[in-house]
Amino acid sequence: MIRRGEFLMKKTILVVLMVYIACFGVFAQGTKESAATAAPEKKTLRVAMECAYAPYNWTQTDDSNGAVPIADSTDYAYGYDVMMAKLIAEKLGYNLSIVKLDWDSLVPAVQSGTVDCVIAGQSITSDRLQMVDFTTPYYYASIVTLTNKDSKYANAKGLKDLAGATATSQLGTIWYDNCLPQIPNAKILPAQESAPAMLVALNSKRVDIVCTDMPTAQAALVAYPNMKILDFAGTDDDYQVSQEEINIGVSVSKKNPELTKAINGVLATLTVDDFNRMMNEAIAVQPLSN
Repeated sequence: MIRRGEFLMKKTILVVLMVYIACFGVFAQGTKESAATAAPEKKTLRVAMECAYAPYNWTQTDDSNGAVPIADSTDYAYGYDVMMAKLIAEKLGYNLSIVKLDWDSLVPAVQSGTVDCVIAGQSITSDRLQMVDFTTPYYYASIVTLTNKDSKYANAKGLKDLAGATATSQLGTIWYDNCLPQIPNAKILPAQESAPAMLVALNSKRVDIVCTDMPTAQAALVAYPNMKILDFAGTDDDYQVSQEEINIGVSVSKKNPELTKAINGVLATLTVDDFNRMMNEAIAVQPLSN
């Protein structure tokens, strides 16, 4: 027989135990919620580029020099644009995903929301500004001509000296659309799908010259030492381009002004010397296959 005192003591112990269990559950749940609040999952910045436009971006088979995996691929991407994407993602506290797309697919991908932005050596042109927003420039690229050292145009001092040259450049660029038509009587062949294809056309002597920007030309000399850069800057016979055509920016959806503002905040911490230093680093490590 259980005495009344013993019964009350056991009942008291049971109540205390139940209260303890309940409090522990609330405490555990609170700890979970606090941990979730303290360490929210990082957002991912989806950045599109060709991964075939050295020294801005290229594809490689490993993570050397800090290359980043390409989404849905076993390959990696690196180059000036990847360096810039890594810096922006780090400063904004995002994870980074590199999405490889063809040149003509870049702007539509931003518009559709497939990617968050494009960092791919895009000029800030008025035509593109009708479709997407751009950040402030993250590089300033002068326009030059590439030819072979044994070409009859190798000593050209201006556009007039390129008269009659067979020429091409990359599809959808100011090099092809705006610059080549400025060469007197130029025989302009169809545009090439990519920068590497453009360089192959010149190296195989299917064309006499190609028009490109200085970083692309400098990178080309690493892979093709037989080529020569013709820089007419500072003369009266140079390509006529607007600042918008040589200023390169990050394109972002018009529906996402917050991201544009955030990226601008990161770019504002960098100088032209920083841009040039990073570009020189990219040129130094680019693979010859690009």
